[in-house]
Amino acid sequence: MNPIIPEWPVPDCVKAFSTLRDGGFSLSPYHGGISGTGGLNFGLHVGDDPVKVRENRVLLKKMLPSEPVWLNQIHGVNVVDAAKCAGVPDADASYTSAKNVVCVVMTADCLPVLLCASDGMVVASVHAGWKGLVAGVLEKAVEAVRKISGSEIMAWLGPAIGPNAFEVGEDVKIAFVRKNRRMSAAFKRNGTRDGKYLADIYALARQILNGVGIVRIYGGDFCTVSDPGRFYSYRRDGVTGRMATGIWIAS
Repeated sequence: MNPIIPEWPVPDCVKAFSTLRDGGFSLSPYHGGISGTGGLNFGLHVGDDPVKVRENRVLLKKMLPSEPVWLNQIHGVNVVDAAKCAGVPDADASYTSAKNVVCVVMTADCLPVLLCASDGMVVASVHAGWKGLVAGVLEKAVEAVRKISGSEIMAWLGPAIGPNAFEVGEDVKIAFVRKNRRMSAAFKRNGTRDGKYLADIYALARQILNGVGIVRIYGGDFCTVSDPGRFYSYRRDGVTGRMATGIWIAS
């Protein structure tokens, strides 16, 4: 396993990662990006052999201080305290101020966002698909972090569908413009395809974060769809695996 390690100026006690699709046990169509390799799929809900998925999760746990706090992601705005979770909660973000508690989300085109208070007192991991972004999941996660720490918050935007691949209908554009009319700048017409737009999910997330006072934003230069060698992509493949993006405060 060779995950992406975010490059952002967090305190030394804060650790984070975003996995790639190679290096696990899953077979086609959940395989790795290199022909013949096993895939590192963490999703138990996508049709993969659950034995393989659990083997992948064991691999991940070996590089972490504890079992990650998995969520049943429903494209909503529920944010939970990872240290107090029992079972697998219906939520799309988790936060923690406890040591060695790993907040994690799964994605395969949706945007994973990591948050960290600059004093290292609290961290969060957010699953931000377009529905969650419109509904306010990022704002809710920031609010949870601010209830614990008053220091500046920074964000890292992980692998998601890129601005040249995320085709949406006019209904999606309208939903964002109703939230904030300035968000129209993140949409451009997709050639001659009537009523279709290319959306920049990274730009949308940055606008939302800026709107709640977060200006230190890193990452956001990936495209899961156009990089099959490294990333799973639901938009590209339909049946596919899920990558994991997580964060914790080391003891």
